[in-house]
Amino acid sequence: MDEPQIFDCTLTENISKCVDIVRGGGVIAFPTDTVYGIGCDPYNDEASKRVFAIKGRHLNNPLPVLTATIEDVKDLARMDSRADLLAGRYWPGRLTLVCPLLDSRISSVVIAGAHESIAVRIPGNKCAVELLSRCRYLIGTSANKSSEAAATNVDQILSSSLIGIDAILDGGYIVDGGMESTIVDLSKQGPLRIIREGAIKSTEIYDTLSREGLSYQSL
Repeated sequence: MDEPQIFDCTLTENISKCVDIVRGGGVIAFPTDTVYGIGCDPYNDEASKRVFAIKGRHLNNPLPVLTATIEDVKDLARMDSRADLLAGRYWPGRLTLVCPLLDSRISSVVIAGAHESIAVRIPGNKCAVELLSRCRYLIGTSANKSSEAAATNVDQILSSSLIGIDAILDGGYIVDGGMESTIVDLSKQGPLRIIREGAIKSTEIYDTLSREGLSYQSL
């Protein structure tokens, strides 16, 4: 299989080329503030299936969607007061929120057929935000096989067992990267659930809510 094209994200025309690849149903790798991600248009069923196949990820394990603005997030997901507070505190940044799904056009592949919730994040990476400002939405899962370590630079992606990526947007080495985002589930009534503790500690999440008088035990 052909090697992926590599584009320097400091060149505006290269970001445009990656946007065209995504819009054409392609799969790209790109830098975020945590690790390199791979993604595609989350409205495209076939492209979404390719992401699962490239990662070796089970189709019953949903994928997060990245975007550049809170307005775009709120077109995808319903955010309660806790989600609003956490987003205001940690976005752009290393927090993924799982919220009730609003946009039913999102591929059922992305949400693993649940049709109830979606994981969303605004990353704090200039290259990723520029890409997202043009794509609007991208699946954003770590650029590694599900059983392998995440990548913080392009060389790690190229030397990994990932096969099938169409292009890589090279944003250099991710400083302070390597730890994936913390995932907080706010999709249901009742206590929030920490699905994955990553760059932000769960105790910090609880403290942030408590300081503002919001319970993490219930809505």
